[in-house]
Amino acid sequence: MEIELKAFWDQLGLHTPERFWIIEVFIVVFVTLLASFFLSRVFARLATKLEQTRNIWDDVLLNAIRRPATFMIWVVGLGWAAQIIDERTQTTLLVMFEPARDVIVIALLAWFLLRLVRGFEQGLIDPERSKKPMDQTTAHAVSKLLRASVIITAVLVVLQSLGYSISGVLAFGGIGGIAVGFAAKDLLANFFGGLMIYLDRPFAVGDWVRSPDQEIEGTVEYIGWRQTRIRTFDKRPLYVPNSTFANISVENPSRMTNRRIYETIGIRYDDAAQVKQVVDAVRQMLREHPDIDTGQTLIVNLNAFAPSSLDFFIYCFTKTTNWVEYHGIKEDVMLRIIDLVEQHRAEIAYPTQTLHLVSPQTAGLETEAPLAVAAAPHSVSET
Repeated sequence: MEIELKAFWDQLGLHTPERFWIIEVFIVVFVTLLASFFLSRVFARLATKLEQTRNIWDDVLLNAIRRPATFMIWVVGLGWAAQIIDERTQTTLLVMFEPARDVIVIALLAWFLLRLVRGFEQGLIDPERSKKPMDQTTAHAVSKLLRASVIITAVLVVLQSLGYSISGVLAFGGIGGIAVGFAAKDLLANFFGGLMIYLDRPFAVGDWVRSPDQEIEGTVEYIGWRQTRIRTFDKRPLYVPNSTFANISVENPSRMTNRRIYETIGIRYDDAAQVKQVVDAVRQMLREHPDIDTGQTLIVNLNAFAPSSLDFFIYCFTKTTNWVEYHGIKEDVMLRIIDLVEQHRAEIAYPTQTLHLVSPQTAGLETEAPLAVAAAPHSVSET
């Protein structure tokens, strides 16, 4: 092919070596530009076609390879041009460019794999793209391990391509790892704490967690290898080192099966005759309520002779665990209790005091000063 090109340039009168290699380089760069443009159009056509299919993994593969493939064409084209310049001008350009080209090719392959892993991660946790989405925490953990493996492998291959011995690097890494372990024990403790979170899974991204040991409460937004980000209910970010979770108790209310309603209602002592009917009516109402889980504990009983009331309590569980829905159900239950109390001609009690005034004759006092004695309270009792 080179002989044919020389004959072609001789016909054009461009047979001098200087002009010949410059034109060759120009052609190589122009072909590279055309190849890059053509590949971009092909990828655009493929993207349009693949969007119409129900399979999401072909879209993930295409999105992962588009940009690295475009850069790869330019690396190959520029390497070819550098080879032509090196052969025609007897320079050492290729000697300097070849190691850089190898490093760039390895980096592009690693970039492609990283984009592919990220695409698979998003596809696995997206409910719109996957019929059975994977748990977000598990997907993040696997994705991080794969990305770390790709990066470490790429670094080792780059060192090998540059002439360094991998065995020596690994041996040095083992010795250096001991020193780093002593110097960064807190960092390693957080790393293993994050690993335990991924393995034991006491909580996941999106869960509401709180700790009775420390002032930690909110929604988990991100679980990293060093720290976990929790959004408190007043919308402040809380960054907790992962090693903290190895030393504290963590409560996960998001995994509760039901929410509890536990309230005490007081009836006046004057309505003692109606207490049993009220209690029975409230118990029946809860058993028939569509949002109360009758498969759980359900208790309605007279509980105490309080200072100002006869108290009975309700103890039941809602079917929903949603915080907002729970309060709506609880409100409905309490309003129904008020209606039942009124239907049985009773009243809900409130704190009261009864003042008993004793007359002078009852107290055995002389009647010479009845008003002064009557004005003084003899006893005070609460009912």
